[in-house]
Amino acid sequence: MARVLRLLLAVLFVAAGAAAGGSSRPRPHPLDPLSAAELTAVRAAVLASPLVPARPLHFHYVGLDEPDKPDVLAYAYGGGAAAGSSLPRRAFVIARAGGESHELRVDVTDASSPTVVSHAVHRGAGFPTLTLEEQFAAVALPPAYPPFVDSVRRRGVDMDDVLCAVFPVGWFGAPATARVAKMLCFVAGETANFYARPIEGVTMVVDLDRMAIVGYRDRVTYPVPKAEGTDYRAGKSGPPSDGPAPAPGVVVQPEGRGFHMDGHVIRWANWEFHVGFDVRAGTVISLASVHDADAGLRRRVLYRGFVSEVFVPYMDPVEEWYYRTFLDAGEYGMGLWAFPLQPGADCPANAAYLDSYYAGQDGKPVHGRNTICVFERYAGDVAWRHTEAGFPGQVITEVRPDVTLVVRMVVSPGNYDYILDWEFKTSGSIKFVVSLTGLLEVKGTSYTHADEITADAHGTLVSENTLAIYHDHYVTYHLDLDVDGTNNSFVKNVITTRRNTGDPATGGADTPRRSYWTVRREVAETEADGQVDLGGAAPADLLFVNPGKRTRLGNEAGYRIVPSGATAASVLADDDFPQRRASYTKKQVWVTPYNRSEKWAPGLYADQSTGDDGLAAWRRRNRGIRGEDIVLWYTLGLHHIPYQEDFPVMPTLSGGFELRPSNFFERNPLLRTRPPSGKHGHSPNCSYDGR
Repeated sequence: MARVLRLLLAVLFVAAGAAAGGSSRPRPHPLDPLSAAELTAVRAAVLASPLVPARPLHFHYVGLDEPDKPDVLAYAYGGGAAAGSSLPRRAFVIARAGGESHELRVDVTDASSPTVVSHAVHRGAGFPTLTLEEQFAAVALPPAYPPFVDSVRRRGVDMDDVLCAVFPVGWFGAPATARVAKMLCFVAGETANFYARPIEGVTMVVDLDRMAIVGYRDRVTYPVPKAEGTDYRAGKSGPPSDGPAPAPGVVVQPEGRGFHMDGHVIRWANWEFHVGFDVRAGTVISLASVHDADAGLRRRVLYRGFVSEVFVPYMDPVEEWYYRTFLDAGEYGMGLWAFPLQPGADCPANAAYLDSYYAGQDGKPVHGRNTICVFERYAGDVAWRHTEAGFPGQVITEVRPDVTLVVRMVVSPGNYDYILDWEFKTSGSIKFVVSLTGLLEVKGTSYTHADEITADAHGTLVSENTLAIYHDHYVTYHLDLDVDGTNNSFVKNVITTRRNTGDPATGGADTPRRSYWTVRREVAETEADGQVDLGGAAPADLLFVNPGKRTRLGNEAGYRIVPSGATAASVLADDDFPQRRASYTKKQVWVTPYNRSEKWAPGLYADQSTGDDGLAAWRRRNRGIRGEDIVLWYTLGLHHIPYQEDFPVMPTLSGGFELRPSNFFERNPLLRTRPPSGKHGHSPNCSYDGR
């Protein structure tokens, strides 16, 4: 067990304790993530502060406390005293000491002289994100715990093959009196897929502050699933297939990459934006603006966007499973579980990479390599085309290939892997794609054949003695859209069926046509109007528009939300405790007024949260959203019924949505795009047989 833990730590802590003097830009962009030097300065200031004298002190979150939005906008786009000037650099810290959660803001504008500028103690429900270090400390406890040793022995399992993992306990009505978690254990043995071999029926409770096992139950015994057929590693899953396979290929850019990286600012084609990193959210995209060639100016689209939460509830109510209702960002940290991307596999050969830094439990900076990749995608898609054969003796064909820019992070919080893409298109669109892969979370069972199952098993039998439990995935984005400016409105263009009255005065006509549809425009006034269930509402286009900016034809400049799969909403009962914690998953679209403190859909403290903070609680104020600085919260949802093809490792399953310009430009912004020149021979998107 100790050997396995050392290997895991070696993987996770690639360069823990990075040098405080690591390279950093003399004048960082105000939205740049905290550098190694700044994280070191934060640590020094907090540890030296008399405001938190208790020890030990553990850092659970250290992130950028971004400047006020008007100052950032002035810095980025000009106007006001902040235009082009350096803005203060501050960090927001959540630390645990003396059994309390402390919130501190630390000024690191001068990293050589950091200052704690504010301090508060959290008195409400919930606890901060779990640290990697405390999870590893917790899973080292079971091998020395006699009741667990006895349970393992009775199952005929070698303790050296056992791995354990920490699972948040959720919340089920009672006030939280301690920061506890559940621990479940698995058998690795000959396979890397230990999740496929649970020691079913055994549950431990660990007090994370005391770092002691405080609860134990061995309720039921099921066979440990066999290792055979569970490994996914090359050479371990059987001989390579000798069937047909695609030919290898590579992206070639003879003139080099088409994008430019200036620190964290990326410029490509008609786009400019800032890429940041947060240990809870992962990738953060800010200040996205698009160049309007016809107008000859750069126009704002998005101020700041990131994944706010990932809610994954499992659907088995038994003792070992009922609490598995994960909030991956708030409980585990998306950025914390972003491992190095593999060049040529996770990202193509033409990708560039960004590293990251975050604060470990001791506050020292930890260096993450190749955390984010950026690349141009040549997928053989078409940006626009038309063939016209209406002219006698002449065929006119115009085609423009579609090339996009992708910003990618892969997050692996336990058994699942999330591939999170931001895809920028020259049409002005931004596509958001979430792809799921990785390992199923399975339950040990006595069943070896589907015919043996006579009652609700809460999952699919994917192998002998192995049930893959039904579950959901809800990925919620926080998107502060600034369409051509700050003050926007949320509009629903509702498709409405009409009967043909035959009377032009009522929109009809004297023709045999009996019905048609038209559009009823609804402008949301308050937060109550800004909630949409895509599955239950009338069909509609949903737009963010700027009522103060119009095209020359009088249409309001806007962007519309275009779902592309993964539109499931939660079907759990409203009074079920997991649903109360993530009640925003009942609807895919929420619109709220901008508030700098409202970032995390389930609230700032997600571990053992009660639903009294967060998106659903904020919207009860029913604030005005018409002509205001407003935020889009969009939730991708998937009900996952596992199938045998998902085992032992799941092929990628994707869903997403698009923010698409709608009356934003005067015409198709790609109209003047140059046709392919053929300068470098055959296009990499076309096949070529040289025989």
